[in-house]
Amino acid sequence: MSDSPHQTVLLNEAVDALVQDVDGFYVDGTFGRGGHSARILERLSEKGRLLGIDKDADAIAVAHERFASDARFEIAQGSFAALAELVGARDMTGKVQGLLLDLGVSSPQLDEAERGFSFLNDGPLDMRMDRSSGQSAAEWLAGAPEAEIARVLKEYGEERFGKRMARALVAARAEQPITRTSQLAEIVKAANPAWEKGKHPATRAFQGIRIHVNNELSDLEAILAQALTVLAPGGRLVVISFHSLEDRLVKRFIRRQEKGQPLPAGLPVRDEQLDRTLKSVGKAVRASDIEVGANVRSRSAIMRVAEKL
Repeated sequence: MSDSPHQTVLLNEAVDALVQDVDGFYVDGTFGRGGHSARILERLSEKGRLLGIDKDADAIAVAHERFASDARFEIAQGSFAALAELVGARDMTGKVQGLLLDLGVSSPQLDEAERGFSFLNDGPLDMRMDRSSGQSAAEWLAGAPEAEIARVLKEYGEERFGKRMARALVAARAEQPITRTSQLAEIVKAANPAWEKGKHPATRAFQGIRIHVNNELSDLEAILAQALTVLAPGGRLVVISFHSLEDRLVKRFIRRQEKGQPLPAGLPVRDEQLDRTLKSVGKAVRASDIEVGANVRSRSAIMRVAEKL
């Protein structure tokens, strides 16, 4: 397990928005290394409860170590896409006072070379948040068709040279298997004809492959839909995103629930017939200059908050 420190992004802002009832039941859908969970527990009374969820076995080990003596806390290993099932098993459907999602990869995952998330440290090309299931990035790259690789790089990495990189990856794997992060970084770097200032030329490709391997966007869509079922009236949804694909999904979801059911223009309906389910709370929040100065990874963070009606 990595000893790399994890700097929790938007810590106070997220917990301030989340915890409105100190006696309530809360869910930290992305436990990570427990930064947000620890602060939530500080705010809760003896009656309050917190369920943490994480795919990563290292995160589960940290949870047991940090909070073993706190009877208010429980950790579950798995995807947060299983939210409804996990909450239902605890007879808390429709009673959750707050759901927190801090999306993306934690600092320890990025900094530990053997996890394969980073192009800065050479290691096995894995990228799985749960190393006990699914295909690793190396396994996927070994067999994926060129067109699929190009689609993943373009859709999930927002990489405009996805086709060119996919072609280079297929040619490279014909010579030898792509099993190391350094190999992947060098291949896509060489295939990138227009490097962005201040950004490693492999950044978008690594992002795209990681999102695909971990089903990140489909899991996010699943948990957003389930949030409407598990939250109590007045319960809060707090989501911290780190790239435009995540934030766009969250923003559109909240906006759609705020507007209610789409109806033909000019149809006479009362406001309560629109079936609105959420309302936005405040504006999108970004990390302060002070936080960005202390933790550059917070620079791209954006937090959105909604409340169930």
